[in-house]
Amino acid sequence: MKKYERYMKKCFALAKKAEGQTSPNPMVGCVVLNEAGEIISTGYHKKCGEDHAERDALLKLTKNEAENGTLIVNLEPCSHYGKTPPCADLIIEYGIKKVVIAMQDVNPIVAGNGIKKLKAAGIDVIDGILKEEAQKLNEVFIKNMKDKKTFVALKTASTLDGKIATKTGSSKWITSEKARAEVKKIRKKYDAILTSSSTVLADNPTMAHKNKIVLDRELKTDFENSEIYKSGNIYVFYDEKISKNEIKSKTNINFIPTPTTDNKLDIDFILKKLYELNIMSVLVEAGGILNGAFIDYADKIYHFIAPKILSDNIGKSAFDGKNIYDIVESKNFKFNEIKRFSPDILLTYYPISNE
Repeated sequence: MKKYERYMKKCFALAKKAEGQTSPNPMVGCVVLNEAGEIISTGYHKKCGEDHAERDALLKLTKNEAENGTLIVNLEPCSHYGKTPPCADLIIEYGIKKVVIAMQDVNPIVAGNGIKKLKAAGIDVIDGILKEEAQKLNEVFIKNMKDKKTFVALKTASTLDGKIATKTGSSKWITSEKARAEVKKIRKKYDAILTSSSTVLADNPTMAHKNKIVLDRELKTDFENSEIYKSGNIYVFYDEKISKNEIKSKTNINFIPTPTTDNKLDIDFILKKLYELNIMSVLVEAGGILNGAFIDYADKIYHFIAPKILSDNIGKSAFDGKNIYDIVESKNFKFNEIKRFSPDILLTYYPISNE
């Protein structure tokens, strides 16, 4: 219903305040209206283990203030005991008359049970308000719950002709400071960032983040002096055939032996291991070869494009690896959003099944 969309958008804005902080939980915001339709409280889920959005909003009110009111939330209220009590029970206890929801919870523990509990208590429930926006907001959580897999995002930056560096490797900087500042914001949305040994050796990046993953099959990076290893929780995936005696590093690095195929680390194994490590989302930042290797696994792509043309057929491409002879073999995507970070643009797109 149109009259609730404005409040639901406020729920989205509240939820985004905790972006990058709630994993493995979803991002949720909540708005409470009194009988006159006025906002009397708001709340959001700030961090895993802390109050859910509904509880955060309701506990700011007395039961008399909330009675016969309307509660608006972007995800179905939980109906089970987890790290916090069921939100559905608290909503019933506070005498809320109507609950407006954007989408049902995909967590099988909830999955419609919260709505059933509310309806059984005589509460009017409206479901599906701005559902697609709600699904986009919690795309990571949905992937985790439905597929039991880590969400994979990929970030690249290229010229108009798709190059990320010249034939000599020169790439600093293709994009502007505004675009690079946006990259730092994007990183914060994900549980970890992932790159290759080639990128570490070529650029010696810091990649500030709490969790960093490096694919270093031959253990050829400098674990003592490379900037990327100086902070955060570090996970290095390497060829399982290499003797552990060859590993010498600081204590903050976790080395994970990995099977290989054709001298390449097994990406399926890596992603499975990340999920086991409770890394629910990862942002891949690397060169064209690793980008090409991950393209079939990417759930989302951030593609910065600078208004530059190299006109260099030997320059390094943003996506490399496959030999495609027929255009029908191309990987297909759908554009989601275009943003300007003058003079550059950011294209965000998602994969779709090949026809």
